[in-house]
Amino acid sequence: MNIETIRHEALLLPPQERAQLAEQLLSSLDTLMETEDEQLWFQEAARRAEEMDSGLVQRIPADVVYQEALALLR
Repeated sequence: MNIETIRHEALLLPPQERAQLAEQLLSSLDTLMETEDEQLWFQEAARRAEEMDSGLVQRIPADVVYQEALALLR
């Protein structure tokens, strides 16, 4: 069974059962070993770096992000 089949079957579940499944899947990530967790973060960092290097995403200066965040909190 591949991930697409599992996803399709899961989406056919009633909302309460989907929520229970989602909770169980998310909590299973809490049990990752430190090295597994670290590896996932390295993969995510590499993916984001590739997006920036390829021009797929636009870089935003930290001060702009900070000002926008402050404006949202007001």
